[in-house]
Amino acid sequence: MISGFDHVVIAVRDLEFGIAAYAALLGRPVGKRFVSDGVATALFDLNNIAVELIAPVDDGPAAARLRAALADGEGLKSLVFAVKDADAMHRRCMRIGLEPQAISGPASGDAGQYRVFRISAERTHGVRVFMLQREDAGRERAPALSSVSGLDHVVVQSADMERAAALYGARLGLDMRLDREVAGRRLMFFRCGDAVVEIAHVASLGTKDKLWGLSWRVQDADAARARLAGLGVNVSEVRAGMKPGTRVFTVRDGTCGVPTLMLESAKRD
Repeated sequence: MISGFDHVVIAVRDLEFGIAAYAALLGRPVGKRFVSDGVATALFDLNNIAVELIAPVDDGPAAARLRAALADGEGLKSLVFAVKDADAMHRRCMRIGLEPQAISGPASGDAGQYRVFRISAERTHGVRVFMLQREDAGRERAPALSSVSGLDHVVVQSADMERAAALYGARLGLDMRLDREVAGRRLMFFRCGDAVVEIAHVASLGTKDKLWGLSWRVQDADAARARLAGLGVNVSEVRAGMKPGTRVFTVRDGTCGVPTLMLESAKRD
């Protein structure tokens, strides 16, 4: 079963620009970097997830697919869940009709040893979803007060909330923690490790869901906002969050096309 998030994939046209943007946003330096099949990759490791930036830098099948994906703009392109047993998860996905591709790996290299497979995008309603078993899933700890510590939630938009509930709850096995209307919009929240997948209703989307935005945890919203504003990032004022006891602010640029919220969190239920 899914144990949490492994990483999200953000496609950018210029990797160096993306690295500078996310080093500023997250308040930490880039980690591993490597190039494979014409695609350059840079990783930022946080407490409960990694951010993988990718950009085409040469020719090759993967670079061609990435350039096609970038035709729709920069931003979130894939959601990668962490699993402890890729074989068992693959069998489950086969049994419940998610049409997984074959498992790749074990592989070793700059990204570490792992085994991974992709679920059919048709079965996930347009969202690119992968399952990854990693031998070394350690995360960096103890960030500065003004830095991002980890992910609070990832937002997926859907026009069909019952279909989304069936996918993320019944099929993928995430625990639904909340289903309610907020300001006229239905929202559902599924626990994933110590973070959340949020499904937001957007009637105009049609038949495909959309991997949309990220909400990051900070220990001190005021300090985080001051740090980003001092770097020239366009940020909103700090305000009360939707959940009682939380404080949030919006990051309006410097995110490579990813709608982004910073959240100082109350203790999670």
